[in-house]
Amino acid sequence: MEELNLTQEQIDIIGEIANISMGNSATTLSMMVNRKVDITTPNVKMIKRSEALDDYEKTCIFVQIHYVKGLQGNNVLVLKEHDVKVMTDLMMGGDGTNTSGEITELHLSAASEAMNQMMGTSATSLSSMLGVPTDISTPIVNQIDVESIKVFEKMFDTTYDKFVKIAFRMTIGDLIDSVMVQLYPVQFAVDMCQKFMDKGQ
Repeated sequence: MEELNLTQEQIDIIGEIANISMGNSATTLSMMVNRKVDITTPNVKMIKRSEALDDYEKTCIFVQIHYVKGLQGNNVLVLKEHDVKVMTDLMMGGDGTNTSGEITELHLSAASEAMNQMMGTSATSLSSMLGVPTDISTPIVNQIDVESIKVFEKMFDTTYDKFVKIAFRMTIGDLIDSVMVQLYPVQFAVDMCQKFMDKGQ
């Protein structure tokens, strides 16, 4: 199977799409945590599958989103455990400082709900940008040990080794200053670019 590469134009388009869709998602998250959420302009690059977790230590939270309409494929959001704990505390009405202890089902459930709302907003943005109705499934959330890359590899129903990595700097007040990463197979990115360009013509 031939590996695809993205052109600079495609990388720019991905960046533009991600910037708009995640910007709208930040507004959604802001309402959920009752704090100002800022997400910076994304940094888009091609990586190998094995490099996907290079920004993370120990364990992280994986949120897998399947597109069930408009686009074919899935993408993954990677969050740091600390950030998930802060978001959960804020969503429960706390001040974001109750972050001790292990990650629990409550944290994973809150992460799922937050990402469901954010990616739902993102899907709506994609619909208008790509000119096709887009919808997502309920997110699947996993706590992953960075060393257990095999678990991560099973999450993608693809044999591609190249992925598009979109890294956003996300801040929530003075509680979170972190990197949130979005990953998807190159084929998915190519399809998305094509739809974007088709609509523009």
